[in-house]
Amino acid sequence: MTELCKDRGGPPAVPTDPPAEPRRRRERLPFRLAVPPVSGVLRPRQVAVSAGLAAAAFAVFCWGMTIGDLPIAVGDVVRALFGHGDPGNQLIVRELRLPRALAGLLVGGAFGVAGALFQTLTRNPLASPDMIGITQGAGAAVVAGLVLGIGGGLGTQLLGLLGGFGAAALVYLLAWRRGATGYRIILVGLGVAWICTSVTDFLMARGARQEAQSALGWLLGNLNGRDWPQIIPLLWALAVLLPAALLLGRQLRDLQLGDDVARGLGIRVQWVRVATLLTGVGLAAFGAAAAGPVAFVALAAPQIAQRLARTAWPPLIASGLAGALMVLVSDLIARTLIHDTELPVGVVTGVLGAPVLLWLLVRANRAGSGG
Repeated sequence: MTELCKDRGGPPAVPTDPPAEPRRRRERLPFRLAVPPVSGVLRPRQVAVSAGLAAAAFAVFCWGMTIGDLPIAVGDVVRALFGHGDPGNQLIVRELRLPRALAGLLVGGAFGVAGALFQTLTRNPLASPDMIGITQGAGAAVVAGLVLGIGGGLGTQLLGLLGGFGAAALVYLLAWRRGATGYRIILVGLGVAWICTSVTDFLMARGARQEAQSALGWLLGNLNGRDWPQIIPLLWALAVLLPAALLLGRQLRDLQLGDDVARGLGIRVQWVRVATLLTGVGLAAFGAAAAGPVAFVALAAPQIAQRLARTAWPPLIASGLAGALMVLVSDLIARTLIHDTELPVGVVTGVLGAPVLLWLLVRANRAGSGG
């Protein structure tokens, strides 16, 4: 068209789109450090999204600690967190309100990263620990302990861990046929999820009223009463599992090219799948053990992070920060929506996450991948 205008003596056309190569350079900035010897690719938009989510999560984290029988200003909360200001405020913030806020931050982060791992592994946005049976297995184990007394002495945390890992092992073994593909993991996981849900419902119906109410409070996902005994194991788990997830991220991206191409690049496909599955199950199981199976966070947070960062897969760090922000905001709503009543945080995340699930299903149907 430019040549045509020149030939006819018209004004030259002004190009509207920048050349493709400079745009790619702006989206990916390679770097290399001499000390320590590290090289990689920096994506400015992904860094900016992570920084924005971290700032928002910290703001909500501090805001949540201003609410209580004795309201405290945000500035005083920040000073108390760093050991400054009024001693009374320091006692209230650091001893009484910090454990709950920290539990919401860590649980949301664990579920967000676990969901990103599962969705990248299976190449399916609907794959998350609460869709393929992991959290349902943890719930069935905890309810069995509360109602039947099976392993009741282990406590809800250890029972939840055992149930989550048991469900994951069952899914992987049933999906195995000369290897386990993401498609078979999802199909088998849906079946295992419904089996665990049916077992939980049966046990709840057979249990006494007090036991059923206790189990229901855990199954909904609840931050009320969470303290350091629930937070310390989750902190240790994140200290081990988050670096493992970041190390697996590069190989997971190579798996997006297909098994044959990944093998050609030197990736041990089945080993990466098993390691990713164990890391994701560990994050989801420790998160569920600390606060119960908080619904839809593992499903929605990676999709939110992926859309904000405009990447082809859910970015791990941004997904964890989006999950933390989602749980903190939901807990804030759960505590303030009804006067003198604190709803379980899982009720709010379920209400917020259900539209996200419907949107994903509609989008998959329009793309022709929804069956």
